[in-house]
Amino acid sequence: MSWLSMTGWALLIILVVYLLDWLARWMENRGWIYYRKSGGTFTRMGNAFLGMQSMFEPGKKHMMVAKQGEKRKKEEAGDPPFMGDDGPP
Repeated sequence: MSWLSMTGWALLIILVVYLLDWLARWMENRGWIYYRKSGGTFTRMGNAFLGMQSMFEPGKKHMMVAKQGEKRKKEEAGDPPFMGDDGPP
């Protein structure tokens, strides 16, 4: 291979990577995937694996139910949102 051919392949690879990056960012802006801004967390992955594990080991289902209960409690706890000075009377 000549250096011109290798340079062409390198430019083609760079272009393909750039286009895939652009496509992934576009899909993230539409809300279809998580890519750069708000990536998935290990907690989400852990919950997904716990869900799969509960299919194979029914005894693990109580863990998933307990985690979901904790999440609901955290969401329901706390003060109501602050309306500010211009809120309803």
